[in-house]
Amino acid sequence: MKIFGIKACDTCRKALKSLQQAGHDVALIDIRETPLDPQTLAQFYDAFGQDLLNTRSTTWRGLDEAERAKPPLDLLAAHPTLMKRPVIEADRLYLGWKKDVQDALL
Repeated sequence: MKIFGIKACDTCRKALKSLQQAGHDVALIDIRETPLDPQTLAQFYDAFGQDLLNTRSTTWRGLDEAERAKPPLDLLAAHPTLMKRPVIEADRLYLGWKKDVQDALL
């Protein structure tokens, strides 16, 4: 099982800890240190669409209108922190760490 996120993200850390405590073999891939390849990014976008783009983040608020108008995959490649986190790769892909994801994985 893989968690794609950021080491400093509280939600990613909570997901990692909970999954490890539940006995899962989990690896955290920090998308800042190991940027996603275009194929993986496209796979995530195909699975989640616009939900993958975090338009509430400080990174998003720091972008000008011209930058925000770029295609989502270009934005995510240029600014990895725009990705909602975590993306969990298990039997399928999961986005976030809300109750429905926890119920499915714990």
